[in-house]
Amino acid sequence: MINNEGVLVMGIHYDYKSTRGDKAMKKEAKRKARIEQRRAKKLHNNPKESKEDVMHDIDKPITLEDLTNPDKD
Repeated sequence: MINNEGVLVMGIHYDYKSTRGDKAMKKEAKRKARIEQRRAKKLHNNPKESKEDVMHDIDKPITLEDLTNPDKD
């Protein structure tokens, strides 16, 4: 290729086919990272699923305090 000054300029020319594999791998890695980030965020924001549900003692009557303050031990 000859530029405006008449000097022969050589350069590396990439076409779509030569970079297609690299682009596909980068895109797949980015997609997997995004999925893992969402999964970690979902587990971090949802501690209710990991906590065990405690049942009310069936021998005791349910009081107003039990209904209004269920976190009371």
